[in-house]
Amino acid sequence: MNISFTSAALAGLLLAATAADASAWTRYGTVNTARGTYTVNGSGGCAGGVCSFNRTVRGPYGGTVTRSGTIVQTGPGQYSYQGRVTGPYGGTITRSGTVVVAPPY
Repeated sequence: MNISFTSAALAGLLLAATAADASAWTRYGTVNTARGTYTVNGSGGCAGGVCSFNRTVRGPYGGTVTRSGTIVQTGPGQYSYQGRVTGPYGGTITRSGTVVVAPPY
């Protein structure tokens, strides 16, 4: 089962990484594995200083994993994020925090 979710997660990462326009994007894709076909739908965009994304991965046996989140720049080189992942059996994980990006020397 971990292999299935790993494949689906990899597909989601690849799908999100292909977004060319940061202001608004949508993506759709499929990944074929030995266990079946996974369908990935993603969307996101930025408006008013807030960037957000949504992604849904549907597995070959009907399981669905959804992931969503927002990122806000709170200062120079400082960002705040919130995210939520809901698994195929209804369990939810939420994450939040702050990231500080230091300029290179």
